Amino acid sequence: MTLRFVALPTGRVRELQAGAADDFGLMPERHISDGGGVPCRHCLRHVAAGEAYLVLAYRPFPVPQPYAETGPIFLHADPCPRAEEGGALPPISVDTPEYIVRGYGADDRIVYGTGAVTPTQHIAARAAELFRRTDVDYLHVRSARNNCYQFRIERG
Repeated sequence: MTLRFVALPTGRVRELQAGAADDFGLMPERHISDGGGVPCRHCLRHVAAGEAYLVLAYRPFPVPQPYAETGPIFLHADPCPRAEEGGALPPISVDTPEYIVRGYGADDRIVYGTGAVTPTQHIAARAAELFRRTDVDYLHVRSARNNCYQFRIERG
């Protein structure tokens, strides 16, 4: 099965980088990276030491509803290129041993029984397994420690 690893949409990211309010209506916080643990959800690379980044609330769903988790993410403060959608795990994922992989239906709600802490090297296999289910439309990859949204996986 072909997979697509999908970053945040550029239009929304550019709004946030230009000073738009986040999904809680707050202004993103601006910080300088020390080079560790700051994965940008747009380019899907880590923010390098000395570079500015934003911390903000993000809801990767079209509308608020009970299953539409909103949480903190990082973005480069300055425009960065959007990660290409491809079948290889994004660079932000390789330094962490495990993630939560969870399925969502076409109604943007969690498909019960799909969420599992998954070793990083097994994410693609877990995604292929979940996509065999007809009730799973897409997947989220989230931090296993903090549940922060990382990226989306779609069928290729």
